Amino acid sequence: MSAVLQFSDVSVTRGRQQLLRNVSWSVNEDERWIVMGPNGAGKSTLMRIASTKMFPTTGTVTVLGERMGAVNLAELRPSIGVASAALAREIREDEKALDAVVSAAYGMSGRWRELYDREDERRALRLLAEWGASTLLSRSFVTLSEGERQRVLIARALMTDPELMLLDEPAAGLDLAGREELVARLADFAASEVAPTMVMVTHHLEEIPAHFTHVMLLRAGQVVAQGPLEQTLTQSNLETTFNLPLELHRTGARYTAFAR
Repeated sequence: MSAVLQFSDVSVTRGRQQLLRNVSWSVNEDERWIVMGPNGAGKSTLMRIASTKMFPTTGTVTVLGERMGAVNLAELRPSIGVASAALAREIREDEKALDAVVSAAYGMSGRWRELYDREDERRALRLLAEWGASTLLSRSFVTLSEGERQRVLIARALMTDPELMLLDEPAAGLDLAGREELVARLADFAASEVAPTMVMVTHHLEEIPAHFTHVMLLRAGQVVAQGPLEQTLTQSNLETTFNLPLELHRTGARYTAFAR
């Protein structure tokens, strides 16, 4: 299996603060990774680098076989699908859901005066339908609920048929029903043979979908543990990551944890 994403001794320093410290990480084809850690652990920094929006201070990063710093990022980015709160803020409030999705094919965050190919619009409509958002296509982005926005953002992330998909806290702000619906859809998608390699950031064990295969645990910019999910997501590793005595429980493919 070839590495879709590779970090080698990556560190990020801003002023006197070290956001990441000597992180080495390899994400291979068809793997589905969870990245977890407390606030300030470096998760967002990690994802910004993976999405080629930030360069490391030291170390090397290879994305889809191309080393950052030695490749035209504008040509690389269409192969990386991203759904995040930061991206949501770039979409105009009056943007229609359909236009928010279809404009990703042209590297835009919304529709202006450009004309789109009919096949692009058909693909956007199909993706919205697959993520349960077909009734939203004419709705403006500002009127959508958090759950609806997340489904639109995921459809947008898939518009270019990416080889790598990055999901930054997709269940943040959702109520119980919305979370469970999204987690179920992500689990089904992760099990699909046509799904790209995936990396998902979350704070909560309950948000880990079935069929995710690996996990990285971060604390203070450093890797606490990483590897296959069932072997790595242990009570001991979680206690170290969150600096809290915990009880870890598993029911089927789902996890929960409580403070002791």
